[in-house]
Amino acid sequence: MIGILQWTTLAVCGIVAIARIPSALRGQNRSVFFVYALMTLVILLSIEAPYMAVDRALGGTNLANLVLRFLIFAAIFLLGLGIARGFGAEDAPRRITGPIGMVTLGTASLVIVVVFLMMDTAGSSTGLVSLATKDAHHAALVEYYGAAGRLYPAYVMLALLPAMLRTAASRLPGLLRLSAGLMVVGTVAITLSLLSPVIPPSLGILRFIFNYTAVLCLILGLALIWLGKARASRT
Repeated sequence: MIGILQWTTLAVCGIVAIARIPSALRGQNRSVFFVYALMTLVILLSIEAPYMAVDRALGGTNLANLVLRFLIFAAIFLLGLGIARGFGAEDAPRRITGPIGMVTLGTASLVIVVVFLMMDTAGSSTGLVSLATKDAHHAALVEYYGAAGRLYPAYVMLALLPAMLRTAASRLPGLLRLSAGLMVVGTVAITLSLLSPVIPPSLGILRFIFNYTAVLCLILGLALIWLGKARASRT
């Protein structure tokens, strides 16, 4: 099931990114293309075989995981601004690019780097699973590292949540309301992913469900925003 979620999400991101290339070359909504291109790389590095190949090329110290975290931050930053424009949320960009948003981004980035440097990261391991099984110290560090990586995406999506709820309950075209509904589900999934440190190992699959549900809902929701705008412009 996990593999199906991963490859399905990768296929969706990759197809949409390729479909956006002509528009990006014409200078239209390039940020949307970059969101999908970044998310494609994120999902690719979340899958074991590509991750292992990339990380071994980088020295086998799980540097690929650190790169993955910052790719996620870049993607969620662009995604947040794109969603804000799509839903006409005038206050959301200020929350993302303003002092609080930048402090949240800086804090999460600093914690990620510091915790990464505190770990013995030798030996490529997708999701840092082998590091977490070394000892209790590393298990705790891996949880802190993951929590810090989820903090900024959760902040951005929660900053957009009021606009999403307004749009979902509005009388706007159905595609936009469906988009907002999907993104609300994605936001809930991202927020629930913050509970990963307290999810027991027997329910570990919930971590993957939360993560990939969030990604799928957000990328499909963004695609529906621009599809709805394109349809509106034609009519």
